[in-house]
Amino acid sequence: MGRRSQLKFAVIGIDHRHIYDQVGSLLGIGAECAGFWTHDGDVRTLRGFVERFPTIPRVNDRQRMLEDESIHLITCAAIPNQRAAFAVEAMRHGKDFMADKPGVTTFEQLEEVQRAQRETGRIFSVNFTERFEVRAVTKATELVRTGAIGRVLQTVGLGPHRLNRDLRPAWFFDSEAYGGILVDIASHQIDQFLHFSGASEANILLSRAGNLAHPETPGFQDFGEIVLSHGTSSGYIRVDWFTPAGLDTWGDGRLTILGTEGYIELRKYIDIAGRPGKDHLFLVNNEGTCHFDCSSAPLPYYTDLQNDIFERTETAMSQAHCFKVCELALRAQAQAEWISP
Repeated sequence: MGRRSQLKFAVIGIDHRHIYDQVGSLLGIGAECAGFWTHDGDVRTLRGFVERFPTIPRVNDRQRMLEDESIHLITCAAIPNQRAAFAVEAMRHGKDFMADKPGVTTFEQLEEVQRAQRETGRIFSVNFTERFEVRAVTKATELVRTGAIGRVLQTVGLGPHRLNRDLRPAWFFDSEAYGGILVDIASHQIDQFLHFSGASEANILLSRAGNLAHPETPGFQDFGEIVLSHGTSSGYIRVDWFTPAGLDTWGDGRLTILGTEGYIELRKYIDIAGRPGKDHLFLVNNEGTCHFDCSSAPLPYYTDLQNDIFERTETAMSQAHCFKVCELALRAQAQAEWISP
């Protein structure tokens, strides 16, 4: 097989800070960025993007990038309810597409994206950063796959976030724009439940969401929870915007995976009052208890996605899995009991 061409990508929409990781990681695997497009409104990330990537040109007409046949991939962190339209547009122009989560915010958007993906054969990938950008999850996947804790019985995924209210644009507090807290944040934990349990489907036993402490922004949801099940496996999810200012990071994200022969706990971003740094993994099984520093574990998502683009495979994430996570998040949000203080 001859040497394949270099991966070339373009950026459409930079409204969420996750775009920094998306672009930085693509550049890190040797991809070339043709340019970025953003709207002219309140883009809080624009200054940070230009500071991080000063050589990437801003393109005023995104149609130029869509019609450029040398571009393979569009990456996107636009306002959430705009991402599906950009995805359809990109796939109809023969591009693969990677979105920040959530990839869609309504069932109608999901149907449109699925139709475009089916008819074009292009890749629609949602970058679930709490799995794909966390080295401790790579190690946990290896341990679970090799039987370190037996058969997975339950996952407990916690996704706390710091509000940083003064830094947030208006759309951040508009549930129509971001889709609701379960569609937005909890999609991470739904992804991890399916990934570690091996399930291709799940029942939603409980879902709740509410605005418990921010009445001045009625469109904002600051707390949510879900209980999922599939066969003998279950998953509990809690997401919130209550991380206090005193913590040294934006959120104490955790994942516990219970198996028949042991359990794994991930302290993804901080080991509070403990070891420095992030990507801590604790394994407890019949052989004993140990701590893994996962700071050097690989992050294979971007390399796998690059291979998928050139080989037309599904190694980074199956298309069915991606769409199922989107569907379950939408279902959980739609049927959520509203919690009122």
